[in-house]
Amino acid sequence: MSYTLYGIPNCDTVKKAKKFLDAQGVDYQFVDFKKSAPVASNIKKWAAFYGEIPVNKRGTTFRKIKEGFESSSEAKQIKLMLDNPSSIKRPILEKGTKVLSVGFNDQSWNEIFK
Repeated sequence: MSYTLYGIPNCDTVKKAKKFLDAQGVDYQFVDFKKSAPVASNIKKWAAFYGEIPVNKRGTTFRKIKEGFESSSEAKQIKLMLDNPSSIKRPILEKGTKVLSVGFNDQSWNEIFK
């Protein structure tokens, strides 16, 4: 079963995650949010794993949609994220259909790949 890494190629955190996976010799497919936007079911699955909708609150894209996002229902929040994929927290790592990680952290990823 192969790994899938979701993100945006010019994101520094995604670059760190790719470097980590390459150093571990992990075979993975990279899915660029800008070229292959996720669907609502992806965001719902990632939210179930993460404990909340995986929005990148530190990014410039979120700042543009913050007011609308914070005053919206979950369905509208997901729609805003689909319309603005850079607002999705990244990277997201899956193995098959199982979510392994939302975001990147050396320590937690070392645990995943022990």
